[in-house]
Amino acid sequence: MNETSGLASYPSLAGQRVFVTGGGSGIGAAIVKAFVAQGAQVAFVDLAQSESRALVAQLDPHNENRVWWRACDVRDLDALGKALRDAQAQLGDFSVLVNNVAHDERHRWEAVTPEYWEERMAVNQRPAFFTIQALVPGMRRLGFGSIINLGSTGWQTKGSNYPLYAIAKSSVNGLTRGMAANLGADRIRINTVTPGWVMTERQIKLWLDTQGKEELKRNQCLPDRLQATDIARMVLFLASTDGAMCTAQEFKVDAGWS
Repeated sequence: MNETSGLASYPSLAGQRVFVTGGGSGIGAAIVKAFVAQGAQVAFVDLAQSESRALVAQLDPHNENRVWWRACDVRDLDALGKALRDAQAQLGDFSVLVNNVAHDERHRWEAVTPEYWEERMAVNQRPAFFTIQALVPGMRRLGFGSIINLGSTGWQTKGSNYPLYAIAKSSVNGLTRGMAANLGADRIRINTVTPGWVMTERQIKLWLDTQGKEELKRNQCLPDRLQATDIARMVLFLASTDGAMCTAQEFKVDAGWS
């Protein structure tokens, strides 16, 4: 079955322009696919070049300008800013921003150096603020917008061996709530979508062993394994006019784990 075939239809998303960070694989790719299925025009950045090219070829095989992509390391703010400006120049102002990019690299807190701290925050924390700063002027010109920041239940359930990831992801709710009032005056909404343990290819390969399966069984209220499309469903709702009065909130999609 086509993974977007069961999605609800949101007519308000047809023709909207959407920007996604880290959209080439995993949850990001599911979000890109879901918006394209709604008739939106999607731009994304990602470092995973082969996966990103394959995704664009799948979604826009006839080069109909449905998907715009740029290889970009979000740790390089100059490169990220240029990608954002180029996408706007080519496509126009974006009404939706999905701050998805992140990397839950494991590390020992005792071994963290100042340089490693800065590098992890440059991936998991800093890009969200600067993409907002870059795209909000366009949302103001449009007269509306929706920003969706991807959080994590990892820090809320006291996940171990990634303290810097936990620190960065815990700040997502602060970013959302700290900017909601300022953005709301221009009818720009900002929310957090917090996934549980999503069964992406990477998560299955690295962590879904016998112990991991037991953790899922023990901690989730629902028996089914979370898929990336489950996260995309909530993102679509918040981007659409169906979520028109939702802002400054956290929406968890974790099968009841947290």
